[in-house]
Amino acid sequence: MKFHKLTIYVALATLCLQGCKNDGFLDRFPQDQFSEPTYFQSENDLKLYANKFYDNLPLAANFDADNNSDNMVPRSQDALLSGTFAIPSTGGGWAAADWLLIRQCNYFLERYQRAQTANAEMYAAEVRFFRGLFYWQKVARFGDVPLVLRDLDDSSEELFGSRMDRNVVMDQVLEDLQFAVNNLPENGTEQAGRLHKDAARALLSRIGLWEGTYRKYHALGNEQEPLQLSLSASEQLMQSGRYSLYSTGKPNEDYYNLFIQQDLNGNPENILHRSYVLGVSTQGYTRTATENNTGVSKAFVEQYLFKDGNPVATTTYTYDDSRPDLELLNRDARYIQTIATPDFVWRKGEGVPEPLKTGLPAIGTSRTTTGYWLIKGRSSDLAQFNASQSDIDAFIFRFGEVLLNYAEAKYELQGDLSQQDLDISVNLLRARVGMVSLTVNVAADSNGLDYGYQISALLREIRRERQVELIGEGLRFLDILRWKAGKLIENPKTIKGMKLTAALRNEYQQNGNDVSSVITDAQNYIVIYSNIANARSWDNKYYHYPIPVDQINLAGYSQNLGW
Repeated sequence: MKFHKLTIYVALATLCLQGCKNDGFLDRFPQDQFSEPTYFQSENDLKLYANKFYDNLPLAANFDADNNSDNMVPRSQDALLSGTFAIPSTGGGWAAADWLLIRQCNYFLERYQRAQTANAEMYAAEVRFFRGLFYWQKVARFGDVPLVLRDLDDSSEELFGSRMDRNVVMDQVLEDLQFAVNNLPENGTEQAGRLHKDAARALLSRIGLWEGTYRKYHALGNEQEPLQLSLSASEQLMQSGRYSLYSTGKPNEDYYNLFIQQDLNGNPENILHRSYVLGVSTQGYTRTATENNTGVSKAFVEQYLFKDGNPVATTTYTYDDSRPDLELLNRDARYIQTIATPDFVWRKGEGVPEPLKTGLPAIGTSRTTTGYWLIKGRSSDLAQFNASQSDIDAFIFRFGEVLLNYAEAKYELQGDLSQQDLDISVNLLRARVGMVSLTVNVAADSNGLDYGYQISALLREIRRERQVELIGEGLRFLDILRWKAGKLIENPKTIKGMKLTAALRNEYQQNGNDVSSVITDAQNYIVIYSNIANARSWDNKYYHYPIPVDQINLAGYSQNLGW
């Protein structure tokens, strides 16, 4: 039976019912609200308090997760990348509500030791895991932020304290995650649905890599320790024997099927997931991903290698993008498992007499802006199409990402990799989809992405593998930030779609589909934004969002550079 995990919904009203005193009426603490003197007494108190953070775990695979990057082209332009983002007068990610979760973490951590339980440090590890996650998100958005490690009230001086150097804040984040690794239970011994050491290792693997490379490419110094923490966490997961890539030996199906499973319990790639159960907790991704008003960019599609392991520029295969059914030929099998092809069955199951195939891409509709419809994580089963009634589980952390983190962190630390390093990481991902192995002496891609600086041929392929494997998992913009690679956004093909030749337009017309309103450029590629002549322009101020005006006035903060 599918186990219901990570669907923990506890309101503060539940907390107020725990442990109230039973003295005289006038001496009672309020029984309809949270009461600190009667709380933090038992293990159950700690558990219930920690529950509130679980809904903030980052889920992987969503059609709009990469809309703020070079991977996707949403119909509504991303305000930051299009240069239209204005400094907010208030809010903007800095309002009191935006800091509430961190305050709640600190509130717990100042009081949890009152509880009479041997497991107090385990719950502290859960909360420090979340505090590390929340502070990382703040640093990624704003850079320098106040570092507050206790709960404040309206008289606390820290309310108007200065912003702390982002390196110092991130050192605290890494410390919190190491505490979580050391004090959480081993995977398999935790209470059902709760965090374990491997979840903390997975987050440390991710954030350590992010921080180390951010410091390196932004010339902030002290990048070695975060990279080593990432590498060590990744190695621990890889050497544990508990994880491997999901594969049934079907290279043209396994990657797609990985993300549409109704039960991830027992999946060897699963480190932590959110479970959905009919009648208990469900989601509606398959339905919303069918009419999503976004599409994969032409720039991303060109990143898929061919079966000979070579890119578009040097492949021995013929590359013809004049038609959707030709462009996909002889490509990395993740292409046809990520982007709907004409033969993709988009609806089947009970109630569907004949499986329905995609046919020509539904350009000019809400299904896809570019002609490249992202189908990762979207099931074709009609039963999953019912509004908010899907029980497909969602990854939070998966082993595939850990392999990529390992390869990149080790390369950035050493400046190279051995063939064995590649074979136990990147090449496992390639083997799942039947691709040839990456070698340490890989040839340079003459038409490779422009990062704004030179990188080695091997690092380029490691980054390519990450882009292809993790599309739609919400990490691409974070990668652009840490690599200081805003130049990627200036590639004209990041806002273009498939090629729509006159002959293909005529074919649409003959099939009864009017695409006369679809705009194309001089090379016949679909143009999504008519107000952008050729390409977007990156401004280095986009590496951070601006501080809202009210916070500048209240606390005397300096605005982020360039805003």
